[in-house]
Amino acid sequence: MWIVGFLLVLGPLVTLHELGHYLVGRLFGVKANAFSVGFGKELAGFTDKRGTRWKLSALPLGGYVQFAGDMNPASQPSEEWLSLPPEEREKTFQAKPLWQRALIVFAGPAMNFAIAIAILAAFNFAYGKLEVPPVVAAVQEDSAAERIGLEPGDRFVEVDGQPIESFNELRSIVAPNPGETLDMVIQRGDELRKVRFEVPTLVERDRFGNEYKIGLLGVASDGGELVPVGPGEALVLGVQQTGETVELMVLGIWQIVTGRRSVEELGGPIKIAKYSGEQLSLGWRQFVSFAALISINLAFINLLPIPALDGGHLAFYAAEAVRRKPASPRSQEWAFRTGLAFVLALMLFVTINDIVSLPILGG
Repeated sequence: MWIVGFLLVLGPLVTLHELGHYLVGRLFGVKANAFSVGFGKELAGFTDKRGTRWKLSALPLGGYVQFAGDMNPASQPSEEWLSLPPEEREKTFQAKPLWQRALIVFAGPAMNFAIAIAILAAFNFAYGKLEVPPVVAAVQEDSAAERIGLEPGDRFVEVDGQPIESFNELRSIVAPNPGETLDMVIQRGDELRKVRFEVPTLVERDRFGNEYKIGLLGVASDGGELVPVGPGEALVLGVQQTGETVELMVLGIWQIVTGRRSVEELGGPIKIAKYSGEQLSLGWRQFVSFAALISINLAFINLLPIPALDGGHLAFYAAEAVRRKPASPRSQEWAFRTGLAFVLALMLFVTINDIVSLPILGG
């Protein structure tokens, strides 16, 4: 189940990421020599009238697009590129203006964001949005809420400087911040009260034994109601939910960097495979929701300003726009090698982390 779930999640998402690059490249007249679904040996394929070889390859772990003239990993002009006839060179990636190259590179992560937004918007349209007023219905015994004196009927007005309009907004602030001290404004009758509290840490385990550290205030809502939404509002909600997920990713990375979360919470391909199989076993809705989350992860990671990733290329393009000239080929090559070494080291680390955390090894 792990393998099936992993292939069903990562294969299509990576292929669609590459399709984003291809479509925008084609829009700007860049020739693609090949577009492969999968890696390795070609199993089947055909060449279209534009000269692009579309192929199905043996390892179904994603895919790739190879643009004409893209003769080195850093996408730098080379002697081989300079030797191309002018009419062929004009169809290559390197020959295009800076803004077009930047859009072609950005199109991959943008495609992943668009996939996630489409999935979330579809769910919002199909099932509606849950509206839960930020009002306390019950207070858990011996909880942080009880210690700071919250009572049923209290209404949350503001937490950590952010206005609260729904119970979900309260949860999205408290849950990712275990151990943090937050300021809160509540309304009791006509009175506004300010309180400060430290968010207790709760270690939860799901049905598969996966552990999650979350912050818990200890209050319950009245359940709320599902409200139907139209396609426009569903799309807006999808964009908002995607943005909130990105904010949580940034917060999680910052908490790991500052030592407030353990590096053991970082996951790699083995954990993705494990969670993919688990979500697949729960049904298509849970699996598709998980695919949306992974799609956002792929977009976010690829936009990090690390050479060898899309974000690294975009960082070089931004520097080129400011300096009015590109960085030297030597500096780009060294940056690319350093970035590649960092990415490989990180992949090795998270893979070891994944293996150690497997139940069979006592994780």
